[in-house]
Amino acid sequence: MIGSTATAPPTGETLHALLRRYENAGSPLSCEPVAEGLLNRGYRLATTRGRFFLKLYVDSATADRTVIARQHRATQRLDELGLPVAPPLPDADGGTVTVLGGRCFALYPWVDGRHRDGAELTTGQSRRLGALLGLVHTRLEQVQPPQPPPAEGRPGHASADPRRTFELIDELLDQVRGHRPRETFDELAEHRLLERRALLERHAHRRPPDAREAMTGWVHGDFHPLNLLYREDEPVAIIDWDRLGVQPRAEEAVRAAAIFFVQPSGTLDLAKTAAYARAYRQAADAPPDELAAAVHRVWWERLNDFWMLRWRYQRRDRRADPLFPASSALAVWWTGAYDAVMDAFTD
Repeated sequence: MIGSTATAPPTGETLHALLRRYENAGSPLSCEPVAEGLLNRGYRLATTRGRFFLKLYVDSATADRTVIARQHRATQRLDELGLPVAPPLPDADGGTVTVLGGRCFALYPWVDGRHRDGAELTTGQSRRLGALLGLVHTRLEQVQPPQPPPAEGRPGHASADPRRTFELIDELLDQVRGHRPRETFDELAEHRLLERRALLERHAHRRPPDAREAMTGWVHGDFHPLNLLYREDEPVAIIDWDRLGVQPRAEEAVRAAAIFFVQPSGTLDLAKTAAYARAYRQAADAPPDELAAAVHRVWWERLNDFWMLRWRYQRRDRRADPLFPASSALAVWWTGAYDAVMDAFTD
């Protein structure tokens, strides 16, 4: 586990203490880290009674016991409604969060499956993916607390301010140019930063307004290929609900498509995107204008977003480096193909 967020795996003493809280969980035999994941830590846990997924919550934004329990209740309710989720196992007292040594743990059944990106999905499977996310949004609306009415004068979800982005670009350029030894990644990072600054200078007038409260709803918060497990052709588990919250729901649909269907060259597979988007709109009862606003806001977000470079140069964490080439190229391509992308999501 690379970078400053790395955390030591649980010790044998911790595993024994944890498993004693569960009926029929057995004794630990092995505990191996799962490679995927950028926030919290996951382990493949083998015991004398079977295989489990052990989650260790370390990210400061998601490691609160109350927040974790709320996520668990949501997945339990979604499971009861028949969605492909894997809720945590209750301990002998019915709880799902265990605190040991100041750290929060949860135990899940092990789900056999694999991740599939958009290149592996047929058009029909892309359509089913969009329908699944639409169903997640509508079912979350059923099982989660209703949103409070918007307060008078309360701003919506704000869009990125390009003035702050220009400051960040200058800061990152200094860090990239000062990195030694100079690497190929540094060359690409500098090129993309300069390119993005020029794009923002040309398109700053297109900054979208704040998202309206009417467009928000409960969302998974991190719907992408590493958080969806397939068995053969069908999804069997949506995992990692750490970012469950109230956000503009159509924006989650657009962000997910931009991850699932981005190609190594940094373009989107527009045919699969269109099939996915039509199914999402139907399942979520989302009108085209809601998708249109989301497309514009996510495009703008991409132009202003440099989280992968911030991880590398400011946090000294390189785990996101492999994602950068295609992701950074997508923002540029999307700007040139703006109308075609908009049509794919709204027609």
